[in-house]
Amino acid sequence: MDRRAIALEIARELGFDLAGIAALEPPPDAARFEAWLAAGHGAGMDWLERQSERIRDPRRILPGGMSLLVVGVGHSRAAVELAGGGRVARYAAGRDYHNWIGKRLKKLARRLEEAGLAGPWRGITDAGPLLERSHAAAAGLGFLSKAANLLHPRFGPWFFLGELILGEELEPTEGPAAGSCGTCTACLDVCPTDAIREPGLVHAPDCISYLTIEHRGAIPAALREPIGDWVFGCDLCSEVCPFGRKAPDLAERFGTHRQVAEGDLVSWLAPRREMSVDFEGSALRRPNREGLARNAAIVLGNRPRDEGRHALLRVLTEDPSPVVREAAAWGLERGHAADAGVAQALDAARKRGDWLPMSDRN
Repeated sequence: MDRRAIALEIARELGFDLAGIAALEPPPDAARFEAWLAAGHGAGMDWLERQSERIRDPRRILPGGMSLLVVGVGHSRAAVELAGGGRVARYAAGRDYHNWIGKRLKKLARRLEEAGLAGPWRGITDAGPLLERSHAAAAGLGFLSKAANLLHPRFGPWFFLGELILGEELEPTEGPAAGSCGTCTACLDVCPTDAIREPGLVHAPDCISYLTIEHRGAIPAALREPIGDWVFGCDLCSEVCPFGRKAPDLAERFGTHRQVAEGDLVSWLAPRREMSVDFEGSALRRPNREGLARNAAIVLGNRPRDEGRHALLRVLTEDPSPVVREAAAWGLERGHAADAGVAQALDAARKRGDWLPMSDRN
């Protein structure tokens, strides 16, 4: 068995469903990424600018690196909805995949070291400075869709990626024939904010996943109603993709976090919530307490119910965050404007400067 085959076999033995080798060089979409950033599609993700040189050229990440081992692992494709309403992106329903993949990448690196196939190495998940989907496509793990997802014939869009930069030269894998979305535009058509500006181009400032996870501060008012019931992330473009309809559901791999299985939007609005404890081991910590409570308030406005009204009224006067108070006011105006008590509370909030009515916004 040749060196490349040994490395790929070890990766599969450790539980990775997919594995391939890409050359450690600028990926096929490096120039496109640079143009995407220059056009302002990256929104407030300043780290992309700071790390752009390393993202475009992975040889800058690890001096002496020679090969890129790319792995994939399938996850749940079943819809995830909280009790009482509110949806969470499938990938975030269970244990934090960064930890799961990171630990296995370390095991993989140690096994490769024992086999003399690693040299100096560095493991990366999607938080690292790497254009991983482009590299994964080059390694044969799938093709880039019109929604900028990576699609695989078996797993569709429902899989995670991880990478090892290796200080050993391994021959790149020959990927399968490039796939294609053909004439399908389902992902573009379903996006409620029109964030997919054209095939393969996602404008992050309008993307629900960006808004509910990465964006800090208030969400632009015009984008709150289109968020619908998405409290963390968004799967709409993947849900309508024909490639994912027959993918295996591997939810048992990551389980369901207790805050997803037992929590609800009202509990997520608790002003003194200790996210480090309640959401330990979950990707849901990413927006921090303010961001997650802000999202919950918006969803409770889009999907009004009595429990939500009571929670939003409490938050409007008690929450320490002006961002959350303003989102609560918006949720009350959108979902409960006809209620006399709500109208009084909103008027008081307006006088305090916590809220501006929709009719007065530019």
